[in-house]
Amino acid sequence: MKTHYLHRLWTLTMLTLLVIALAVSPLLAQDSLPREETLVIAGFQWGPPTTFNPLANPATWPAGGQHKLIFETLFGFNVATGGLDPVLASDVTYTDATTAVVTLQDGTRWQDGTDLTVDDVLFTFNLAKDHADLPYSTFWSWVTEMNATGDRTIEIKLNPDQLNPGQVNNWLTSVRILPQHIWEERAAGETSLTQVVDDAPVGSGPFTVMDFSTERVVLERFDDYWAAELYGLPAPRYILHPIFGSNDEANLAFQRGEVDISQTFSPQIWQMWEDEGLPVGTWYAEEPYHIPGSIPVLHVNTHKPGLENLAVRRALAHAINYPQIAAVAMSRYSVPAQASLVLPTGGESQFFNADAVAETGWEYNPDEARRILEEEAGATLGSDGIYVLPDGTRLGPYTAMATFGWTDWVAAIELVAQSATESGIEVVTEFPEFPVINARRNNGDFDLIIWSIGAASPATPWQRFRDALDMRGVADFGEPAFWNW
Repeated sequence: MKTHYLHRLWTLTMLTLLVIALAVSPLLAQDSLPREETLVIAGFQWGPPTTFNPLANPATWPAGGQHKLIFETLFGFNVATGGLDPVLASDVTYTDATTAVVTLQDGTRWQDGTDLTVDDVLFTFNLAKDHADLPYSTFWSWVTEMNATGDRTIEIKLNPDQLNPGQVNNWLTSVRILPQHIWEERAAGETSLTQVVDDAPVGSGPFTVMDFSTERVVLERFDDYWAAELYGLPAPRYILHPIFGSNDEANLAFQRGEVDISQTFSPQIWQMWEDEGLPVGTWYAEEPYHIPGSIPVLHVNTHKPGLENLAVRRALAHAINYPQIAAVAMSRYSVPAQASLVLPTGGESQFFNADAVAETGWEYNPDEARRILEEEAGATLGSDGIYVLPDGTRLGPYTAMATFGWTDWVAAIELVAQSATESGIEVVTEFPEFPVINARRNNGDFDLIIWSIGAASPATPWQRFRDALDMRGVADFGEPAFWNW
């Protein structure tokens, strides 16, 4: 049975915002791309392209992010059903609690015509054994063995001492398979695989890189795609991703009909069809309009004086005005943040414990924030309205960062700074460009930073627990880390 590829494209994507419009786009004029054959999308690439190496952090779209248009994974995660969709592999079967068998599709091949085999799959996953800096290096914490048992089958032995098939399934949907005949030489070199610059990537997917610049990335359909008979070819011949400097720029292009599908945050989206009559659609026609896919988290650097104090962090948690953030910064697309790493709605709601949140969590309560600072931290309120700890540490100014142009997060972090300062913890704001803030996040070069963790996947909510709380495999402070910042 054939599945239209565009449908499968979206099942592989966790979108926080999906909006659609159709019109002639001046963004295409400079390339003479035919509008009727071009899909224009926005919100996945922020900053100039650097490399299409899928092991880099960050990799240029679509080598990085949710889309698997050049490099494919074994499976895709279907955010609507919570299940796995076939991609390079046709199915995975758990023969017992610690054994999974993955079967590759027939006819898989690379864009250069070379067959894609089980050897490529094993090579890709085995890279993480010898290269601890790869984002998926902890795969081998959950798996003890991975071997070919046939021309198209691979047996995976799960670690019985750390048994979590959800985590294994997560890697099967997120690790992009690499061509061994190209990457084997790179792996033998002295350059870190995360630093390899790849301007002409060879993948197995239905698109290739046509061109790129500081202003855009253009993909062209690969008509000799191995799965053309199985899935059908994508409808667009071209995909154009303009690189905008901010949500506001992207939203303006969207409102003009220059962009078809956008992941950017657009405040009060309902006004586009109610007030302006635009042909715009979201997942839900009414509030909250969108399916939740992740939780933006305020990460606290516990190496900073004052912030290493648990009582100070608890006070900060009570100082933040969560209802105001949900209503104003998030434009009512979300319920107010709660003291949990589990999404309270959608597929994860079965794991959300409202009673535990009410009993042991926190909520916006500036009086409680001040009580904790005074009674538990022993802090004294200074004449400037900012608390000072007994050892003389003044609680601030701390810098809270959000990505420049990400208007929802920028507004949220401004409200964090405002409410925290009103409660006696001085917070100021800073808005670096994406490449800068991404590097500073990984290197621990921040006081406070807003960033999402553990998007909806086969491993959530456990993946989110790991990303926020698990120190195993995390680099020493000051060295690049990929989770638990």
